[in-house]
Amino acid sequence: MSGATEHGDLMDRVYRHQRYVYDLTRKYYLFGRDRLIRELALKPGARLVEVGCGTARNLVRIARRYPQAQLFGLDASREMLKTASETLRRARLEDRIVLAHAYAEDLAPAVFGETAPFDACLFSYSLSMIPDWKSALNAAGRSLAGDGRIHVVDFGDLTGLGGTGRALMLRWLALFHVAPRVELLQAFEREQGHCLRVLPMRYAFLLTTGSRRF
Repeated sequence: MSGATEHGDLMDRVYRHQRYVYDLTRKYYLFGRDRLIRELALKPGARLVEVGCGTARNLVRIARRYPQAQLFGLDASREMLKTASETLRRARLEDRIVLAHAYAEDLAPAVFGETAPFDACLFSYSLSMIPDWKSALNAAGRSLAGDGRIHVVDFGDLTGLGGTGRALMLRWLALFHVAPRVELLQAFEREQGHCLRVLPMRYAFLLTTGSRRF
């Protein structure tokens, strides 16, 4: 069994029951998602894919804010995609948003039966759950149009919480197989040519950048 397949099976086990309460519970500590959606500034006809779309919570909000955008959602968990499909049905958006079961490292328009590249790729608190997150970002870059953008919102290094607070938070996140990508945040803090916003207490960060190798 490949590492990606093992991760997909793990995500199914984690979310088989959590998917029913995911959106209710995560709103209390997954900060910055709606801010990033507001800042996407998608043009009419723009093609956006969310990697790790989960329950499709973000995709529904994007669809309503950018009614002319073409939207796609990819997730490694078939269990979460069941909830995503139901979310789209209730929102009457099943004809506007295309879902696919695949791993982030395999992202490509062909996963959705498409040939045109994406204009935007969104990672919303998913990089911290993807074991090979660098390959996921590289796959996103390959899937983008020349002027396409990668958008990320995820946990920061949490140093503003203090030693004890950070340790407790990391222990809590580990229960859900979440590991903040501190290396990614630090790399972009050293570089220019992108838009990086770090939230209070370095709890989370929002990043917008072009295609590049990681």
